[in-house]
Amino acid sequence: MYGGILTSGAAIGLFATTLAPQGTSTITDPPPDKIVIEIATVNGSGCPEGTAAVAVSGDNTAFTVTYSDYLARVGGSSDPVDFRKNCQLNLIVHVPHGFTYAVASADYRGFASLQPGARSQQKASYYFQGSPDTASITHPFSGPYNDSWQATDETDWGQLVWAPCGVKRNFNINTELRVDAGTSDRTKTSFMTMDSTDGDINTVYRLAWKECKKS
Repeated sequence: MYGGILTSGAAIGLFATTLAPQGTSTITDPPPDKIVIEIATVNGSGCPEGTAAVAVSGDNTAFTVTYSDYLARVGGSSDPVDFRKNCQLNLIVHVPHGFTYAVASADYRGFASLQPGARSQQKASYYFQGSPDTASITHPFSGPYNDSWQATDETDWGQLVWAPCGVKRNFNINTELRVDAGTSDRTKTSFMTMDSTDGDINTVYRLAWKECKKS
């Protein structure tokens, strides 16, 4: 997709917990009905109104968010507030009755141009509505760098966090780009963009399902 992509992977789990929801049991087959994803809101300095497009896959098991104005920068003619941009996705995820789900992976990509001595990072936080637990994964980059980048957040089975059974909770993904001039020449611009976010629920649909026990 990109020439010379720098890939940063994190197999540490999107959520720092090994606990399954109360009243669940592991199943080997996914439920027969499909998951349905609705986008409740998309907002933030990295995705002003009209600059983010959300597309849900034809089988309703994955979504892609494409950005046209997600840019963090420092140096040169940059404004002081330009060093950090963020975007929050609020998702309504409908699952078949009697089942619960966990999100297993997310991919991020874009382009970065960093002067020698400059640094940047892409960060994502994940949490369910009403939950005090927020897990964050950060991917750092350093200059000199002038190429496309890609980062993947992944989780192991034992570290998946599950939506509570029988309760509708919106799922939130808050992404962030941050650029630091560091020791670079501040008369020159360093920047980092994000082109798209891919949330692939196919993996979860096949592997990360639990059946809620009947009360």
